[in-house]
Amino acid sequence: MNKILNFFIAFFLVVAGISTAIAGNPDRQGESGAAQLLLNPYPMSAGLHTMTTSMVGGVEAMQINVAGLSRITKTQIQLGQARYLVGTDIRLNVAGIAQRVGDKGVLGISLMSVDFGDINVTTTDQPEGTGNTFSPNFFNLGIGYSHTFENKVSVGFLFRGVSEAIADVSSFGFGLDAGVQYVTGENDNFRFGIALRNIGSRMTFGGEGLSTQGPVETDGTYELTFDQRSADFELPSMLNIGLSYDFLFAEKHRLTVLGNFTSNSFSQDQLGGGLEYSLNDFFMLRGGYRYEIGSEDDIRGPIYTGPCAGATLALPLGKDTPEKKASRLAIDYAYRSTKVWDGTHNIGIRISI
Repeated sequence: MNKILNFFIAFFLVVAGISTAIAGNPDRQGESGAAQLLLNPYPMSAGLHTMTTSMVGGVEAMQINVAGLSRITKTQIQLGQARYLVGTDIRLNVAGIAQRVGDKGVLGISLMSVDFGDINVTTTDQPEGTGNTFSPNFFNLGIGYSHTFENKVSVGFLFRGVSEAIADVSSFGFGLDAGVQYVTGENDNFRFGIALRNIGSRMTFGGEGLSTQGPVETDGTYELTFDQRSADFELPSMLNIGLSYDFLFAEKHRLTVLGNFTSNSFSQDQLGGGLEYSLNDFFMLRGGYRYEIGSEDDIRGPIYTGPCAGATLALPLGKDTPEKKASRLAIDYAYRSTKVWDGTHNIGIRISI
């Protein structure tokens, strides 16, 4: 146990050192790109404003805290979709699978894409549209691994490829996530988690779409093609620290209280909390509230400060035994209020074997 504690302390110090090195200031706000990495298509954590750093588990952990990936029995498959800012016709789609490798490790793969719908092509001469449409192609692919030590400390790492493109301009980059979860208490009801996300390469756009033609005068006038350079940008790195505590009643009832702090390198820090009620893990209700520290501008402030709520219905596909829980099919839903448009709706399905 002392080795685990020492490892946990060392990991915390490394994460704290990295977060200090990447910590931003107000002058850097709005300078990052690849904002798709900040969007959450998974409904369980979305129902708590993505503040489940300490308690998230399974496939969904690859979006929040990869250390929780190993908190599954054997295999988990998850599909999800979010109607992002209802009224914009933007949808988030995600699919992931996690598989236990050995007694303590779990390997997972997740793929998320952003569907922007059809956007009208406009030009200077035809500002109302040319009659053609296009749709950006945004996606990211993550491969993660998590290992649990003596059922108390879980450590995970995730490697992610990020792509953003239209027909003639594209950008690609790599990112790394790292996380740790610690579980203690008489009934393993106290949890602590740290997650460092989106640390990686700088990205830049390139392609034929950035080329332009212009005249060059020598002995005559010629048309040449010039390549324009695009400014590079960083990934939206962040550090999440979360705590949660389970209050257990009459064996079948659980009430979880959680809190979470997010340190953003390119925006204001965030603080929030929430509650989750569970009836024997068959039916769950959750809700939370998040606030952005130091943000007083209603125009440029964050979209998602405010309340959120969600629910889960998990149907057993067999009978529980003392040695193992039966497989479950779960349906998850979440709603997050926004200060513009009509909020975001998340829905998903999970199969745990």
